[in-house]
Amino acid sequence: MSARVQITLPDSFLYGIEIAVRSSDLNYGAHVGHDRMLTLIQEARVAMYRSFGYGDERSFEGPVGQVIADAAVLYKSECFLGDILFIEIGVGESGRSGFDLYYRVTNRTSGKEAAIAKTGIVCFDYVRRKVASIPGSLARNLKLENKS
Repeated sequence: MSARVQITLPDSFLYGIEIAVRSSDLNYGAHVGHDRMLTLIQEARVAMYRSFGYGDERSFEGPVGQVIADAAVLYKSECFLGDILFIEIGVGESGRSGFDLYYRVTNRTSGKEAAIAKTGIVCFDYVRRKVASIPGSLARNLKLENKS
């Protein structure tokens, strides 16, 4: 068996939200499907951006929003209909046009860690259709000034 993906979570998280598992999140095994975990962390990410005052992931400043460059998820335990998930988001490395977000998903119903994940975010100008620098307001909200 080949080595599993490795994800090292940051020491601290800057945002957290509770999300209930819905019937649409379940697969044929009656637990949260692997693809739905990415949707749940997207919901948490959008809620974080909204807490910063942004409307959505496509408009941080003017036409500059984000695209997902990569994603990895390590599944730790099952989640079922009605379970309450607490999703925390932390920031990792950043560069001129992108940054990494890390997620810890804890099932508050079972008390178990459900998943950890990472997404590579690239800022994107939707008018010019090309990669853009991280907007200053987003860098401040994510506290990227102190990241390398």
